[in-house]
Amino acid sequence: MALENALFGQTACIWEATARKVGNVHPTAHFANLEYTQFLLSATAIGRAFIGVPDGRILGAVVHEVIRLTQHLVGTNTNLGMALLLSPLAIVPAGKEVHAGLKWKLARLKVSDTALVYRAIRLAKPGGLGDAPEQDVRDEPTVTLLEAMRLAADRDMVARQYANGFADVFDFGVPAFTDAFAKFGCVEAAIIDSQFRWLATYPDSLVARKNGIAVAQDVQRRAATVLQLGGIATPEGRAAGVALDKHLRSDGNKLNPGTTADLITACLFVALRENKVTPSAPFRWQVPDWL
Repeated sequence: MALENALFGQTACIWEATARKVGNVHPTAHFANLEYTQFLLSATAIGRAFIGVPDGRILGAVVHEVIRLTQHLVGTNTNLGMALLLSPLAIVPAGKEVHAGLKWKLARLKVSDTALVYRAIRLAKPGGLGDAPEQDVRDEPTVTLLEAMRLAADRDMVARQYANGFADVFDFGVPAFTDAFAKFGCVEAAIIDSQFRWLATYPDSLVARKNGIAVAQDVQRRAATVLQLGGIATPEGRAAGVALDKHLRSDGNKLNPGTTADLITACLFVALRENKVTPSAPFRWQVPDWL
């Protein structure tokens, strides 16, 4: 199962980075300090870290190994959120139902997991981190990782997944992706459609952390407008999506919806592991009026 999880994790990361999502890096859109190849290299770090995960490996060690390898390969933070979301899924033993096994693992997290995850966060140096009123990542933790994530759940969608047992991933995100895949017949369109559904439902945590919640809610309203116009299934919806992409990139990519990208990657991993989609599925979305 470790090999399968490594392949699923790497595939999910490559798919997410390659899909032409609004506001994110992809093959034809780069940031000043980030380019597409760095995300591909980061995907190999996920795969390498997961391939050596035996049953019983503590979560914090897996997260830290992903970030250590990523820093060695690209020297910047490209996948902290992905590491935090994918690692709990990857340590669910073979033969266990993924969601039930995940909840079982989360309930057994220890303070040692928190310490290793805090070390990984400090190593990654994510943008807009700020200070926490308690259990700050710069301090030595005194609570389990689940308890620490619950403290941040109201302001961070990754932490929220730990607090609610990944309910948003399993109950919202995975169905959104699989429904879109059935509708469009290719992975890229399903990912792009999923992104708009995530953005229209939940303000992106990274956008909020860097720009404030009001700005994140404005992005949420703009994404909802895209869906109201028919989403990527209609010319009007695609035109609104292209306009939103320009808006998100208009100020040095400060509106990059990075947390949503992390959540989509987790959904892709689950869909792959549960055989709702296969790595050989058609990927490219063939439309002339998209990014």
